[in-house]
Amino acid sequence: MSWDSYLDNLVGQSKDAGGAAHVDKACIIGLDGGAKWTTDAHANALKLTTAEGANIARVFKSKDFAPFMASGVFVESEKYQFLREEDNKLVLAKKKGVGALTLQASKTAIVICHVPEGSQQGVANKAVAVIAEYLESMNM
Repeated sequence: MSWDSYLDNLVGQSKDAGGAAHVDKACIIGLDGGAKWTTDAHANALKLTTAEGANIARVFKSKDFAPFMASGVFVESEKYQFLREEDNKLVLAKKKGVGALTLQASKTAIVICHVPEGSQQGVANKAVAVIAEYLESMNM
C-alpha cells in the first residue's frame, strides 16, 4: 500500500483561503523504528535519512524529548531548534532562514511536515493534526 496520497491530502489541508499551501514537504514514518511509510519519489516528499527517522521514532516512542532539547531535531541533514512538545505527541521545531517542522504521533506512526520560511506554522499544525488524528481513528 502506498501512503503517498496522504502527503497530497496534508498539503491540501495546509492551504489558506487564498489557496497558498503552508506545507511544502512531508512524510510519514513508523513509530516503531522510524521506517518510512511514504516514498521519496513523491513531489512533496520530506526525505529523511534512515538514521534521522530512527532517532525521531526513538524519541517519540520513549516520550523523553530531552534529546531534541539538547541536540535539536535533524531532518534532511538540517538541524532544527526544538521549540516545544505538547501532550507527548506533538513537537515543533524551527531553523531561521530554512523554515519549521511540525511532528505529530498517532498510535503507530509519526506525521512530519516542513513549513517554508515565511509560511504559517499554525496552519501546518492543523493539517498535520488532521492526518495524525485520522490515523489514530483507524487504530494506527
